[in-house]
Amino acid sequence: MSDNKKQEKDFTAEVDALLPEADKIAKSGKLQEALDKLFVLEKQTRNAADLASTTRLAKAIIQYTYDARNHAILNSSIQTLSKKHGQLKAAIQAFVEQAIEWLPEIKSRDGVEKWLELVETLRGVTEGKIFLETPRARVTLLLSHHHEGLAKEASNPQKSKESLQTASDLLSDLQVETYSSMERREKTEFILEQMRLLIAVARIKDDEQGKGKDGKDTLGGGEAEWVKVRVGGRKVNEQFLAEKENEDLKLKYYDLMMQHALHSSAYLDVAKYYYKVWETPSIKEDVNGKGKTALEHIVYYVVLAPHNNEQSDMLHHLYVDPALAKLELHYNLVKCFVTKELMRWPGIQSIYGSFLRKTPVFKVEKQWEDLHTRVIEHNIRVIAEYYSRIKLERLRSLLDLSLKQTEDILSRLVVSGTVWARIDRPAGIVNFRSKRSAEEVMNDWSSDMQKLLGLVEKTWMGMNAAQAAQARVKAATATSSS
Repeated sequence: MSDNKKQEKDFTAEVDALLPEADKIAKSGKLQEALDKLFVLEKQTRNAADLASTTRLAKAIIQYTYDARNHAILNSSIQTLSKKHGQLKAAIQAFVEQAIEWLPEIKSRDGVEKWLELVETLRGVTEGKIFLETPRARVTLLLSHHHEGLAKEASNPQKSKESLQTASDLLSDLQVETYSSMERREKTEFILEQMRLLIAVARIKDDEQGKGKDGKDTLGGGEAEWVKVRVGGRKVNEQFLAEKENEDLKLKYYDLMMQHALHSSAYLDVAKYYYKVWETPSIKEDVNGKGKTALEHIVYYVVLAPHNNEQSDMLHHLYVDPALAKLELHYNLVKCFVTKELMRWPGIQSIYGSFLRKTPVFKVEKQWEDLHTRVIEHNIRVIAEYYSRIKLERLRSLLDLSLKQTEDILSRLVVSGTVWARIDRPAGIVNFRSKRSAEEVMNDWSSDMQKLLGLVEKTWMGMNAAQAAQARVKAATATSSS
């Protein structure tokens, strides 16, 4: 296969003369006779590197077989033409793309079986050929959707899983990000389809392994698919998605990334993705619809995220956003978390519980429990800031927890580095201040001494200024009396 050979002869006249004759023969029912005539001339044009004539003849051959509805000869003709010695790449690409256009009509007119035969023929012809990578990807996508449809129709769960797995594997084998002949938008669509099918397979495997909505990891399951989803997400260019004409892809991408983040309870990532969605012009303009929903979900997931510098920064930026002030309940919820005051869980339940439990986010029991945990962690941080020491029983009562729950959560915060604390169990005291080293004590003493000397110097300068003013007044008085 080569297009580099120089054209030796122009067969345009011969092709113009043969095509009407072959068409007449084919329509009279003598399809094979017409094809034989075309194949003879096709060999001559191919050997002479006459691309235009070769392409016309190749397309005419498969057109006649298609019109005759002879699928066996159609498939064999496509295979034969693609394997001819010295076949021109552009000619192969032309008749392959022509055959792909017939697929929808063949499926509806001649049935799925004939459609599958042509699909497999095209996949076989395009396999391993870089110049046909884009047509192969498009045909594979159609086949993948076919298997996904079989999965939905299957009455047996095992068959449904196998069909869905096949659909996912077919697309996952395509490394479309490396295709130079495919447009960026189409590449992105393929990657998003890969991610969508991987998530569908992962959920089925997780359910089989007993991994429910509690989010606890288990061996096996769909973990391999979830990893592939994360890898696929990194292949998508977010700057490309930010362009106005790609908003549909952007929303689909962040929806898939939210599903991936929720799988591992990465609430801060979910909040970031919702923030990206909220920033989309068409969403932000819909202040009472999708825009409001996105902003509400940002609030839900940012308060669900464990405390760290990034979470705190996002929470405070959200708090001062004018758009949040229009959502009174959500604004007050965020205010509770940015204010250094204790939040009693019974109070939070009574004020926000009836509303939050109706939302899709907090209908999930695990996420409602996580909100309770975040409230407790907030309270411990506040207590640690105002108390140097506190009795364990008093701490327990402030947190509305049992002693064991108090110790467990406090220990987790200490391990994560959120607070410093040490529990004296015999004495029942929690110490929130670490023992200072001699160097730290000296540094504090040095700092205090500098402040003291600064005050002494300022006082001395003030006294000097007062004495000088008093001296000037006395001198003026003496001068006037004399």
